[in-house]
Amino acid sequence: MPLISSPSEPSHPRRKPSRSAILKALAEGTAYARRQAARDLIGVPEAEAALIRQLEREEDPAVRRALLDTLTGFGGARVTATLIAMLRQDDAGRRNEAVTALQQLSQEVALHMADLLSDPDPDMRIMAVDVLRLLPHPEAPHWLHDLLLRETHVNVAGVAIDRLAEIGTPAHLPALEAARTRFAAEPYIGFAADLVIRRIRALDAEGPR
Repeated sequence: MPLISSPSEPSHPRRKPSRSAILKALAEGTAYARRQAARDLIGVPEAEAALIRQLEREEDPAVRRALLDTLTGFGGARVTATLIAMLRQDDAGRRNEAVTALQQLSQEVALHMADLLSDPDPDMRIMAVDVLRLLPHPEAPHWLHDLLLRETHVNVAGVAIDRLAEIGTPAHLPALEAARTRFAAEPYIGFAADLVIRRIRALDAEGPR
């Protein structure tokens, strides 16, 4: 049975358009053309402002993913600030996209993590812990320890304890025990903290692997 090419995605080799044509497609083209334009701008940091503008208004998730792939390749302060601003949006899809993108910018995010974990909005603190879940940074355990020592919102404490189930060490035991005491009226916190404490102690007793 012969393969049928999709009319929206040409199968023949394409010649890369001019920079001005790419930017026009990025702002005015179809979803396919916008996605292709975002890919064509990989490695073109001069297009950062145009890509950010498009990201802020883009409604198509596939195009946003292409935009984010290109922007995270650039990194830098402006891209990081744009992604952090996305964490405050009402759209859960955009927030999740920002979390995933920020996890690729370990060094840049590290400069903002203290502020994110002390943000007055508990939802932002939860998003910060979500970023920490897969952030390859050596300070991640320390940031979670400090957060848990002072956190007063039960949901934030809960996600921090869940994360420590994966990376917790004996150094986190005082913070976990303090959280269990602080949230004594919250059964889930007691259950989760006890579970993580037992896991840490068991792994510590086994010694290094």
